[in-house]
Amino acid sequence: MTHTHESLCDLAVKWLKRPHSQNGHGCNVAVSEARSGWDGEIPDAIGFRIATPNVGSVVVECKVSRSDFLADKAKPHRKERGMGHWRYFMCPEGLIDIEDLPEGWGLLWVNQRSHIKIRCGAATGVTLGYDAMKDVFSAWRQNANEERERFLLIKLLSRVGDADQMNRWIREANTERQRIARIADDRARQLRDLQAELTAIRLKEWNTTQ
Repeated sequence: MTHTHESLCDLAVKWLKRPHSQNGHGCNVAVSEARSGWDGEIPDAIGFRIATPNVGSVVVECKVSRSDFLADKAKPHRKERGMGHWRYFMCPEGLIDIEDLPEGWGLLWVNQRSHIKIRCGAATGVTLGYDAMKDVFSAWRQNANEERERFLLIKLLSRVGDADQMNRWIREANTERQRIARIADDRARQLRDLQAELTAIRLKEWNTTQ
């Protein structure tokens, strides 16, 4: 298939959320094309992870042409501190190579079947043991514009509405789920007891007819 910028952004968000066991970054939250201020940087995809070893933000910039990739270098936030503790370019396979990358950036190739290949970057360490993975992530980590990242997260959270009410609803829903799960467990035990009792009755009846 021919990848568009939109399709790559969708893939990038899915990859950011993918767990380490599936060669992803394991982000708890990931979105595409969210504003980080009233002007300035709008990352194609950004994810945030709160679990060790890679606590922080991950940016993926998606490119479908060489000209777009080369023009990216002129953006002000590429010359100064940009977003993302870890950063990647994602492109169709072969469009960008490792030698083309700015310092500290990883590279993700996407083939015709939409499979993602990690060419370089912190994510090359996700298949290693914990200590080795921690070292790899530390080596690739960059300073991030955390002020813009906070803006982005607050803006996203504001779309939820009343965050405190939402949190109460979640707690209430979890309590109700646990209550229903206990009821379901009780009903399952009762069903097993009844099945065992029915089996015993049938066995007794069969014995009396022999």
